Amino acid sequence: MPLRDIALALGFSYGMLMLFKHPAYGAYLWAWLSVMTPQTMTYGFTRGVAFAQFAALALMLVFVFTKRKQMLPLNAITGLWAALLIWMTVTSFFSLAPQDWVIDRWIFVFKIQLMMLLSLMLVCTGRELQILVVVVTMSLAYFGIKGGIFTLTTGGGARVWGPGSSLLGGNNELAVGLVMIVPYLYWMRQSLTHPRWGVWVSRVMTVSIVLCAFSILGSQSRGGLLALVTISLFLGAKSAYPVRATLGIFALVAVAVAFMPNTWNERMDTIKTYQEDNSAMSRIYTWKTLTNAAIDRPLVGAGFRADNRVVFGLYAPSDPQYSIFQGAVWVAHSIYFQMLGEHGFVGFGIWLAFWLTVWRRAGKIGREAEAVPELAPWMPLLMRMTQVSLIGYAAGGAFLSLAYLDVAYYLAGYVLLAGMLLAKAQAAASAASASASSAGARPEAGVVGAAPGTAGAGARAPARLFPGARP
Repeated sequence: MPLRDIALALGFSYGMLMLFKHPAYGAYLWAWLSVMTPQTMTYGFTRGVAFAQFAALALMLVFVFTKRKQMLPLNAITGLWAALLIWMTVTSFFSLAPQDWVIDRWIFVFKIQLMMLLSLMLVCTGRELQILVVVVTMSLAYFGIKGGIFTLTTGGGARVWGPGSSLLGGNNELAVGLVMIVPYLYWMRQSLTHPRWGVWVSRVMTVSIVLCAFSILGSQSRGGLLALVTISLFLGAKSAYPVRATLGIFALVAVAVAFMPNTWNERMDTIKTYQEDNSAMSRIYTWKTLTNAAIDRPLVGAGFRADNRVVFGLYAPSDPQYSIFQGAVWVAHSIYFQMLGEHGFVGFGIWLAFWLTVWRRAGKIGREAEAVPELAPWMPLLMRMTQVSLIGYAAGGAFLSLAYLDVAYYLAGYVLLAGMLLAKAQAAASAASASASSAGARPEAGVVGAAPGTAGAGARAPARLFPGARP
């Protein structure tokens, strides 16, 4: 009996049983199945079982009947998120693609968004948020660890690929996905502590970061290399020890690059001579096509699935240098041109404002969480690493059609949930302070005045892997 099938069946069964007792397990289970897609990697008795559909149905049932959920606040992030979804629906009615193509893409995108939002509403505590981050991170890190080992054992001579049936199945897509989760591996290394396991967690995360770096290079993705170098700068700057971390990260990247064979170096060198590379020029040809479509249809763009012959027939550039591409159709190969071409300047503006808001809100939450004892051990660094991950997405996504990637929207979810937790902690601290003032009594040391969720001075805090978080 295949071990993969057994592992998948056991993991899925455990998640399904636990989610009826702890609804947050529905969010963990969905994240595991949607990011890692283990159901596509089995070949035995679990092959063909609709695990994702069963998990989605169970999650929705639990969401309807459980009292342990929270409504998402109406703020800049949720407002822009809703506006983006509404506008993508509006542009669907004006799409130039065949209607069945548009409907399929709309269902695909909105299924991701619906399950994402339902999952977020089931994650109510700091501990649950931290577990969700770990599940999403390790679901993707699995491919980085495996790919890193493959790169080391083969001398970097073969490409690393992702899970074939997912958005991150290609070598370029996997590289960007791994770039996005490296900051969270660093967060896990620094924040997950335990008297007995903390040292081992730190060592495992260090090894995972190294292997993911080799996997990114082993994908032979030029965009992945640029994104890796970009986040290396920001990862050092946003870490607890900027100088030491920056030097260590660049030393790791330098060693990894030196390890790669000459064929890898030759491929990376084509970045300098992109005019002579048909692959690079075809992307520029596509970007000009989508820009022309947005200029002609500034409000609604070309709609979902702009990679069709109607769009390219109407808006492809006619310059002689692109004559070899005439009649060809390509996907956007850029999150920016994908949104601009498919949803016009309005949709692109909403989308850009959404991610800029997520970035700024992450920074604000990180700074304010420093003053909250129960959040300070983990939330500020989590928010800074989210900013680094966003930089990786912005850099790597410039060359890939990943505008609807679920992993990216998890980053927005982390910031949204962290903001809700911070608001609750600040409200509780204000209420405790007001109560103590109105009572006119001097609080006992280590009892009144302790932050919500923290032990008094004379109490011994329980050993937990997730610091500063209630179980």
